[in-house]
This record gives sequence, C-alpha cells and structure tokens, in this order.
Amino acid sequence: MIRCWDGSEAGPPDAPVRLVLRRRRALRRLLWAPSELGLARAYVSGDLDVETDFFESLSHLERIIGDRSGPWKVDATTKREMLRAGLRLGVLGLPPRPPAEEIRLGGRRHSRGRDARAISHHYDVGNDFYRLVLGPSMTYSCAVWDDGAKTLEDAQTAKVDLVARKLGLREGMRVLDVGCGWGAFVIHAAREYGVRAVGITLSQSQAEFARKRVAEEGLSDRVEIRVQDYREVRDGPYDAIASIGMAEHVGEAMLPTYASALYALLRPEGRLLNHAISRKAGIPGNLGRTSFINRYVFPDGELEPLTVMVGAIEESGFEVRDVESLREHYALTLRAWVANLEASWAEAVRLTSEGRARVWRLYMAACALTFERGSIGINQVLAVKPGAQGASGMPRTRTALLS
Repeated sequence: MIRCWDGSEAGPPDAPVRLVLRRRRALRRLLWAPSELGLARAYVSGDLDVETDFFESLSHLERIIGDRSGPWKVDATTKREMLRAGLRLGVLGLPPRPPAEEIRLGGRRHSRGRDARAISHHYDVGNDFYRLVLGPSMTYSCAVWDDGAKTLEDAQTAKVDLVARKLGLREGMRVLDVGCGWGAFVIHAAREYGVRAVGITLSQSQAEFARKRVAEEGLSDRVEIRVQDYREVRDGPYDAIASIGMAEHVGEAMLPTYASALYALLRPEGRLLNHAISRKAGIPGNLGRTSFINRYVFPDGELEPLTVMVGAIEESGFEVRDVESLREHYALTLRAWVANLEASWAEAVRLTSEGRARVWRLYMAACALTFERGSIGINQVLAVKPGAQGASGMPRTRTALLS
C-alpha cells in the first residue's frame, strides 16, 4: 500500500508493505533513477518512509526489484508509462540533487589515494556513532554466535578468539592485523596471548580510538597502531597475520598484490587468517553504478567468489589449510547492529545526521537479508607459508588446531 503526501492511498490496507511518499520529490527521484538507487535516494533523504516491519518490507521490495521480468522491468514501454504518470501527477522536473551522504570517487580505482578516500567515507563517520551501533566491543565484522554467546559482546569475543586460535598465537609472537579497525583483535591477542601486535588502518579516527584503547588497557608496550596501507608495510617478518573484513576493499585486480605482500611479510611456517565476504560465482563482483552500496556505503568495494580468493592466496605461495563459512553468523550480527541503531535512533541522528542513520539502517538490514538467503557468504581462510621442504608446523587435525 502507498500513501502519498496529499493523503491519497493506493493498494490494500492490509498489504505486507506500506510506503509513505512524504513529498512529490520522492516520485521524481524514482522517475530519474528507476532502480534501487532511486529508492535509496528517496529513503535516505526522508522523501519516502516505511511503516511496516523494516526487514519484512525490504524482503518484499527486493523480490520485486530483483525480478527483472516482473513489475520492476524498466524497458521503453515502462519508461513511457512512467513519463505519462509523472505528467498526470505534476512531478516532472529536473533530477533532484542526491542526498549529501552519496559519494562518487575520482582518480584511478584502487590507487592508494582513492582507497584512502573510500575508507574515510565509510569509517570516519564518528567513533561515538559506531559505538552506538557496534556496541562496546567496537568490532565491525562478523561475530561468532557459538553455544556460549548470549550477547553481541560474547559473540564478538568468540570471533577474535577463534582467529587467535586458528593462528596458533603464543606468547612472544609478532602479529600483524591488516585493517585493524578500532583495535579489538590486537588488544585481545596481546592481552590474552601475550603477543606483540601491529595494527594498520587507513582511517585516522579508527587509529586515534584504537591507540587510546590500547593505552587504557596498559598495552602500549606491546601494541602499535599505524595509519598505513598494507602495501607500505616493510618491517617483516611476522609470525602471524590477521586480515578481518579488509579484503573486500582490495578489489580482484589487486588480490595478487595483496596476497603476495602478506606472503612476503610472514616468516616460514607463519599463518595467515583471511576473513572476507564472498559472492556466488557468476554474480558480478563490481558494485554497479546504480548500486546503493557503492554510492553510500562501500565505494569501490568488490566481493569475490571464494574460489577467486583462495586462488589468489594459493598462487602467491601459501598453502590453504582450512576454510570455514560463517554466513548465518553474519546475518545474526547485522540484525543485532540494526537493533542497536533502532533502539538509540534519536542519538544516532544527533551524532551524525538523519540521512546517515537511514543509510546504515537500510544497508545493514538489506545485508542481513542477503546473507540469510545465501546470495553472499563470508569465509575464514587459514593459510600457511611453507617452510623448509614444505614443512607447515601445523597440527594434523582440525580439533588440535582449535584447541
């Protein structure tokens, strides 16, 4: 059911989705961008609202938009009918300016400067806003909802500890965290396993927060936080490397460079844990120019099939030893983040803007649904840099690996 700015309604009152068009401009946005981008612009700007359950409404809308042979098929006939409808409703005009939260990057794709701008757009939203959404752990990656996890904090602790155990961390080891975020993993690894850790990020605000957190934990002698690109790290060898939710920013063209750089930084028999979202084979990896995610959330983000990621890791010289899917875990994590945001909506708007809060609600809810139906997945790939005569230094069983 749709209710318009003048109070008129169309559709059954008991429809599973109720949309409110608060301004004529909502229709103009859809006329100029009859795709998910037009819907996103209308929602982010506040021109369109959803009155029914947000997750259920998105699920219905995604089914309609995703069926290109159905009612959302935008061919020449559809465009003519949209134009006629726009004339009748008096909503034709120049394309509305996109919301301020939309971004289009310039420069060479995946150059260091453009990557830094992309990271800043996503992560430099404000540490207080992220704390509200992510919770006290400030961990922005898939949690692990094992049998002992009763809360989001429990599940995030379980995740960083799972990574530490897979890497075989022991006291005195030297560890690199590529894309360290707000420092959750390096702090856990130093505090619980006695390692010396270096965390790198391209976000100044993340680095400032992580450094303060490290100091508060009394770990400044064992943890260093740098604003640094992975291609600039030159102080290997490391005993272990974690990359948790960072490889999505690398891009398929740069995966060989990424994997080779990490291989070069490890000592023989050192381990790499690569934790990254993946897409199904056959689905385009680059987010299209009309993609909401590309314009508002992860500019230049690319998702690769698991086979592509594993292939790049193996071709750089690593031996892949273990792969684990955490797809259902990420859906639960995203739903928990949406619940945090909705529970403190007024504060989220105060800390950023209503448009930014709407971006995050739409992005996280849509991603939760995408993980639930299996369109995308997330995997932890554990690999080792072989030593002399192929020695791995790895335990022979998975049970021993995780003990």
